[in-house]
Amino acid sequence: MKKAREKATRKYEEKEATPLIVEEPGEAYLTLPAAHTVAMLGMQKNAQFRSVSSDNDFIELIREGVPKEAMNNLMHKTGITNTEMASITHTSDRTLRRYESGDRLPQEQSERVIELARLYSRGSEVLGGLDYFKDWMSTKLIPLGDKRPKEFLDTSLGIDLLMKTLGRIEHGVFA
Repeated sequence: MKKAREKATRKYEEKEATPLIVEEPGEAYLTLPAAHTVAMLGMQKNAQFRSVSSDNDFIELIREGVPKEAMNNLMHKTGITNTEMASITHTSDRTLRRYESGDRLPQEQSERVIELARLYSRGSEVLGGLDYFKDWMSTKLIPLGDKRPKEFLDTSLGIDLLMKTLGRIEHGVFA
């Protein structure tokens, strides 16, 4: 028994003595999430979106206004209806339909479109696919007060809450 304890102690001490070296993945760390978000918007071929590599770049896009085409692509990929998008962006369904594909959305609506694209991109990454994430978005969850995640999309704090919930899921904390 004493030998087993000594052996376990030695293994623990050896493990603790090994220095932990954590290296940042460099450029891939910054470009991967942005690239996924741009893809979620379907804007990979748009020159304005090709240079996006960080959140700072998204801030400039939001200020300039996101093309309506990006919102349409996002709605198509995520299954968000026109009525739902109008509610999420705090505008009317009629106003959204009036925009033409070349038009730029106002800053507030552009920001919400980017937030949604980031959320759906992150969700599909964490849950293993967009279809799984879309199912999750429509499922009542106890940690969210027995509400569907989709019910939180109309506020930035709600989207932030969902991002944090995805982070907990990714790290194995489900409640």
